Amino acid sequence: MIDPPQTRPLAAAASMVGSMALLGFVDNFVALIAQTISLWQFLAVRCVIALGLVGSLAWLGLGSLRPKRLWAIALRSLLVASGIMCYFAALAVMPIAQALAGLFTSPIFVLLISALLLRRRIGPWRIAAVALGFVGTLTVLGVWSGWPGPIMLLPLVGGLLYAMGSVATRELCAHESTLAMLAGILLTQGVIGATALLALSGMELEGQTFLTRAWVWPFPEALPFVFLQAVLSVAGVFLLIRAYQWGEASQVSPLEYTIMVFGPLFAFVLFGEPITATMIIGILLILIAGVIIAVRSA
Repeated sequence: MIDPPQTRPLAAAASMVGSMALLGFVDNFVALIAQTISLWQFLAVRCVIALGLVGSLAWLGLGSLRPKRLWAIALRSLLVASGIMCYFAALAVMPIAQALAGLFTSPIFVLLISALLLRRRIGPWRIAAVALGFVGTLTVLGVWSGWPGPIMLLPLVGGLLYAMGSVATRELCAHESTLAMLAGILLTQGVIGATALLALSGMELEGQTFLTRAWVWPFPEALPFVFLQAVLSVAGVFLLIRAYQWGEASQVSPLEYTIMVFGPLFAFVLFGEPITATMIIGILLILIAGVIIAVRSA
């Protein structure tokens, strides 16, 4: 049996916050990409660019692309890739703050999986912090003034799948190479994207959208943003995987709430997307929850 890896809570926390800053910035450009190409073309093209970057990192000696347990990498990749696809689809039809609020119910699911399935002891501080963060998420979402509608189920499903992948990172893939896991996610997304494009090529659908649009060529408006998304996503996901390898999933995952600060902040700076008083209150609650988790983990 493989010994569990050494836990490094402070390094895991720093890695997670850095990851969220990068992803919170670059995810704002998905809405621009959605105006001209489909989710599937975005995933396929990004896969080609990003896998080239990951291969270069492996060539430089920063990790191996060879998995130790192929089935574990494949399972984790399918879970995480599917969760992220739900999130990307949501970004095309709702503000980033709301899409993030749905996706980042994932720490709640991580906590439930850790306590109910893995039989891990979850202390009262972490329970209180995650509950506070969840209240902050609902506040940003604006559910107190009415349910946003069934479309909100899309990022919520993404949150559940993402949480399952997060637990799998620690429990099944802790000794895997970071680059092998990153390549697994990208390759899985690329295969799904290419498969969907092949299926759409034989269909004649009215009202082309981010989910139903077939291959578009050329796409000069979207290509620079796809390239930017590929580069910064590789860096961000690399740090995220490191965080889950260095820290317990139920401790590290609440720090993903910090993207609720970075995402709306960059949306306001880049595109003038408003940040309401209700959103600010929710973000403050999320920050307090993150601080509690970080202090208790240390």
